[in-house]
Amino acid sequence: MRTCPRPACGGGVEQDGFCDRCGLEAPVLVGTAPAAPVSPDTGPGTGPGTGPGTAPWTASTSTSSSGRSRRASTRSSGRGRLGAGLVEVPRIPYRDPKTAVLADPEVPEAKRFCSSCGKEVGRGKDGRPGRVEGFCAHCGHRYSFTPKLAPGEVLHEQYEVLGCLAHGGLGWIYLAADHAVNDRWVVLKGLLDSGDADAMAAAMAERRFLAEVEHPNIVKIHNFVRHADRASGELVDYIVMEYVGGTSVKDMIKALRADGTGRESLPVAQAIAYALEVLPALGYLHGVGLLYCDFKPDNVIQTEEQLKLIDLGAVRRIDDRHSPIYGTIGYQAPEIGTIGPSVASDLYTVGRALAVMSFPFDFRGAHRESLPSADDEPVLARHDSFRRFLGRATHRDPEQRFASAEEMAEQLTGVLREVLAQQDDVPRPGLSRQFTPERRAFGTEGAPDARAAAAGLPVPQVDAADPAAGFLATATTGDPDQAVAALRAAPVSTVEVRLQVVRALVEADRVAEAEAELDELATPSLFDPDDPQVPAPDDWRPDWYRGLAALVDGRTARAREAFERVCDVVPGEAGPKLALALCAELAEDPVTAAAHYRVVWRTDHAYVSAAFGLARVLLASGGREAAVRVLHSVPETSSHHVAAQVAAVRAQAGGGLVDVVAAGTRLSGLELDVARRAKLTAELLRTALESLPADGSTPAGRLSGCELTEVGLRSGLERCYRQLARLADTPEQRIALVDRANAVRPRTLV
Repeated sequence: MRTCPRPACGGGVEQDGFCDRCGLEAPVLVGTAPAAPVSPDTGPGTGPGTGPGTAPWTASTSTSSSGRSRRASTRSSGRGRLGAGLVEVPRIPYRDPKTAVLADPEVPEAKRFCSSCGKEVGRGKDGRPGRVEGFCAHCGHRYSFTPKLAPGEVLHEQYEVLGCLAHGGLGWIYLAADHAVNDRWVVLKGLLDSGDADAMAAAMAERRFLAEVEHPNIVKIHNFVRHADRASGELVDYIVMEYVGGTSVKDMIKALRADGTGRESLPVAQAIAYALEVLPALGYLHGVGLLYCDFKPDNVIQTEEQLKLIDLGAVRRIDDRHSPIYGTIGYQAPEIGTIGPSVASDLYTVGRALAVMSFPFDFRGAHRESLPSADDEPVLARHDSFRRFLGRATHRDPEQRFASAEEMAEQLTGVLREVLAQQDDVPRPGLSRQFTPERRAFGTEGAPDARAAAAGLPVPQVDAADPAAGFLATATTGDPDQAVAALRAAPVSTVEVRLQVVRALVEADRVAEAEAELDELATPSLFDPDDPQVPAPDDWRPDWYRGLAALVDGRTARAREAFERVCDVVPGEAGPKLALALCAELAEDPVTAAAHYRVVWRTDHAYVSAAFGLARVLLASGGREAAVRVLHSVPETSSHHVAAQVAAVRAQAGGGLVDVVAAGTRLSGLELDVARRAKLTAELLRTALESLPADGSTPAGRLSGCELTEVGLRSGLERCYRQLARLADTPEQRIALVDRANAVRPRTLV
């Protein structure tokens, strides 16, 4: 056992390479370090201590880092926090920093551009390589693409450079060992071209903002140091940041495509999980008055089950109108050049990045400011709510995008629930903050009535921040006309009050008045956030009530258009999809109706109307077995479980004689009152009688205790009619049932 080479330690290094006294991994002696593997995200590299000019020894990870790496090998797999705890994302192991150092740090010629005029510099000619340092031939500006720090160089008498990790638009990134804090790994970030005034300003901005930021999903800053350039003697600023040992989302996609056809992307659920993990970090920045400005897959790194936002070089104050604006073509919002960055433009970059992660498309060319259509991209055709979400997130009008990271995350979570439910048919219910549950199930006894269905649909939740929210919570009455009068006498008139007036008018069947009220709400041409009577430009509730009014009035096409607009604004909500399905069914569009009913029911079994609706449209199109399965999936805990089972019996009885017998078996297991059981039994017996073979053969089996013969079925049917006659409410009904019993009884010789 060799002695630990750390000063004042004196412990022994065990076979696993860790000291038995200080607990840290023993430093690797020069000449004994093994060759490092190829790094999956920064290219080929070698560990420190393997090449010329390396330091006499290399620091190990800190106690916490090495501990985390060891625990990762024994942790059981399972869902982590990513994707609201709904998605099982592959764990990315913590990477040993020694494997990430570039063996030959160099900026590729294709990425060498003048920082002043943007022209190509440092390019090869006639077979000769381009210069890494020199002057731009177009504007005379000096350029330099060489690392400013060399392995073994020590900054601030504390940070020992081990090599370059990567390079980017704003600077080289170096790996260093912090000798003052347990030899932990840190990252030093400097400038690619210190003569670029804008780049210097961006670096200083990153320094200021990083000092203020404290969020678990944003890279941490440890220190700021200045160090003299070894060639020019010029003082250069460096940011000392935590080392994030993982893989960027961009490199995950590159690895997938390298191993496949070149068009692979992340699974939609995984991409959504990453976006959901990042949105709170962006929301935090917005809350402290900062904009990130350059979100993209390159700037997100996963380590084990945690995501980190890196590279805050483009961060700026929300009210900053003078600093240089940094971003990336294909992700940057179209209004950046005219009105500048905003919260809306930050959220735009999330939408673009989510699209890039989920499917391949020319996001820097033909679709630089647009998305492919559902006809061209199967992912968008397969997940309609995801398509709608991306459409709103990347809308050209900033006013039509999501208003906050929190709102965006809320709708994206709803979309994720739908995506996951589609994958495995396991419901993923979630409580909506925008809609109530459905008020009552509709269509449980047959085709739905538009007026009754409108009364059963969910309704928008009252905004708790509205000045009249307290009044609305107590202003309840069962009579719609009285509700209209009470609401119009409210002590304060706000958007919420006016929308509740519209709702009451619709329920009172005063559709013309409701639509006039909505027209008046839409009259102001400019939105004033201080006016509580004017809805915001992205307020979807007026469209919801327009759809409801048109539905009650029998204008199904107009209602459908309004509900489509609502779905575009709140794509993660079930209520608008249920309304769309209803409109499609009433318009005799079974394909669309089935698609929307299926999404709602598959995701959340609380929407029982969707189960009955899906069964109806499936049955109408010949999908009898599928309809029975849907009705059978209504849970026993539902108050409509028995009604669903009765509907399943009727649906199954519509097949051949074998199906009728199976329906009778299902009926025997139901707990029904005497009248309902007798009525349903009579339906089955009558259907079986009509389905008997014409050749007079006798099928095997029995139906509700009756033989499957004409005599047996007629006798059973007679008994059912006489039983129903005894239970009849009026003499007229009793006489009619007795006549039916006499008409169906078997013929005899007596």
